[in-house]
Amino acid sequence: MSSGQTVAVFGAYGHTGRFVVRELRDRGFVPLLVGRDAGRLSALASSHPGLEHRVASADDRAALDRALTGADAVVNCAGPFASTAAPVIEAALRAGIPYVDVAAEIEANVDTFTHFADRARAAGVPVVPAMAFFGGLGDLLVTTAMGDWTAADEAHVAYGLSSWHPTAGTLASGTVSRDRRDGRRVRYTGGRLEYHLDEGDLPTLEWDFPAPLGRRSVLGGFTMADVVTVPSHLAIPEVRTYMTTGAARDLAGPDTPAPAAVDDLGRSAQTFTVDVVVRSGDTRRRVVASGRDIYAVSAPLAVEAVDRILDGRTRATGVASAGAIFDAPDFLRALSAHLSLGEGVQSRG
Repeated sequence: MSSGQTVAVFGAYGHTGRFVVRELRDRGFVPLLVGRDAGRLSALASSHPGLEHRVASADDRAALDRALTGADAVVNCAGPFASTAAPVIEAALRAGIPYVDVAAEIEANVDTFTHFADRARAAGVPVVPAMAFFGGLGDLLVTTAMGDWTAADEAHVAYGLSSWHPTAGTLASGTVSRDRRDGRRVRYTGGRLEYHLDEGDLPTLEWDFPAPLGRRSVLGGFTMADVVTVPSHLAIPEVRTYMTTGAARDLAGPDTPAPAAVDDLGRSAQTFTVDVVVRSGDTRRRVVASGRDIYAVSAPLAVEAVDRILDGRTRATGVASAGAIFDAPDFLRALSAHLSLGEGVQSRG
């Protein structure tokens, strides 16, 4: 439990931001509500009596500096992160406080590693991008599966989502990423990130998820932020991600509704299984995580990261992914209230 430290939440009134604010309060932090929309901030503050709110946009340096004054850390929940990550990281570096975000945008995460690695390291400021369901959780699972291995031939991350009702932020971020790719697809192969032009649909494969999900159709080449976070610190030349076909259809569907709350915590009915397999030679190791609501679970991931950074339970500084900066197995165990884990399954052939 924290000792009342103040954590700024940029984009606090967004879908994921609200989960982060609640998680911070539940763990004894004092959330500082930050965003560009004064009306939405005020409305959120009215539902959290006693919390301060400050108006700031990503393109207003002075306002960002004022917004972070007195904060011990900042969590950026405001996408598209192609627009917000760099300005908020800059503000965090000026303030000398840790930065965590929940970015799922591949290009935005690449930008963070590329443009801030040296500066954040020199400043001694931890910067942890993609500390969320996509990017962060997969990285923690792959790192845990690796165990004592220093290298592997392949890592596979299969997402078994019962459905995917995207938020407005997810859709906006996806549009930005597609525009930046200019019609190209992305993959991590041969030890590097590649952009390529492919005609036709992504391949459909069959993936044997653990019970009770079982065998499901998935899209191969459905590339997520794990292709940035995992190779940032692990010697794995092939990192591949997959998505259940039904969830992919939901994401692409023009009439798919936004997530709807079905419990007092604001979570949707959607469930997930993340199945990770790493291979070295003819030996495979597998770790599985399952839970509920990909947006809601991003909150304990991000807040656990902040907690560990502020009390010094880290292995690196500067820009680092979840698996690089934290003790991955211990981190996952700390989320037992939110995730069910199946660990240590090893097979040959």
